[in-house]
Amino acid sequence: MFKLDWDRRTCSRRGHITYAPAEPELRERLHAHTAVGDAWRCLRCGDFALGAPHGAGPAEEAPLVPRGRALRDLFILRFLAVERGLRGLLVLVAAWAVWKFSNSQDAVQRIFDENLTVFRPVADHFHWDLEHSPVVDTVRKAFGHEHRTLVLLAVGLVAYAVIEIVEAVGLWMNRRWAEYLAVVATAAFLPIEAYELTEHISVLKICTLLLNIVAVLWILLSKRLFGLRGGHAAFEAERHSASLLEVEQAAGAVPVKA
Repeated sequence: MFKLDWDRRTCSRRGHITYAPAEPELRERLHAHTAVGDAWRCLRCGDFALGAPHGAGPAEEAPLVPRGRALRDLFILRFLAVERGLRGLLVLVAAWAVWKFSNSQDAVQRIFDENLTVFRPVADHFHWDLEHSPVVDTVRKAFGHEHRTLVLLAVGLVAYAVIEIVEAVGLWMNRRWAEYLAVVATAAFLPIEAYELTEHISVLKICTLLLNIVAVLWILLSKRLFGLRGGHAAFEAERHSASLLEVEQAAGAVPVKA
């Protein structure tokens, strides 16, 4: 069965990350002499890479490179970040459209009514009640809103878009505060998304709701938020236990500085 090697896949795209620890025993475990020069073990994939190390110093100062499950989780977080970023941009466009509409509501309504007559013969031919179709009713309800209401709606959309974009940036940078923001913000809108399904069911709405539910549960459990599964301390311990230097220290019984 094919199993994706996240470590080697990432190294093949971004290159290896090597480090020369100051501790002699640990340094020896990560270093090798070859016929073509010195080689150091990559902190991500564990393979030896020729050339000078990218960094050097005490093991406790080495970069904590995501590998294995942590690297896979980072990929999922960045997928969610892209989805949140795109959603934020779309909401910004919607906010701009609502604001423009609020400033030229009468003109847009005249254009809509004039162009609606063009489609009326086609609708009559297919026995489609164009005047009372859901789309036309929705548009005409929008025309009935006051200018102030539309402006407030545009402001609300901008606020929501900013939250989504901030969340996207934080998730991409793998910040813990962004994980909390993602869980709280996404969970807050789940009741609204569920209510929309009672009004009109569509494949897109169902997929969006399911994606958000799965995202909330996955972030909560995998990142151990709000004290779940041991909380932040257990999460940090898990991260360090997957570190190559931590593994080598444990295997070689190299003392760690307090």
